[in-house]
Amino acid sequence: MFINLVEFPPIEPTKDRAFREWFAWSNSVYERFPGFISRRLLKATAEPGRYWAIVEHDSEATFMAMHTSPERAEVWAKVEPLLAGKPVPRFLDVVETSAVAG
Repeated sequence: MFINLVEFPPIEPTKDRAFREWFAWSNSVYERFPGFISRRLLKATAEPGRYWAIVEHDSEATFMAMHTSPERAEVWAKVEPLLAGKPVPRFLDVVETSAVAG
């Protein structure tokens, strides 16, 4: 599994709702791509306006197909006005997993 961890620049309080709505909408775009597994938005508990995203894909190849698509360009064009800076991406491969049986 391939993971993209994105640290977003701080989101201003006046743009927080629009940012979260953008994220929910963009999930509906990204989930249509082959190899997409999940995408989650994380919010810092002690730092207002701080967000991270975790994107899970089958492989780096399926992630890059999504990442270089025209749809991705459209998604990012809608969020850029909400950001005061550039997101910082990290790319990771899962080497071990554990899950609690439920």
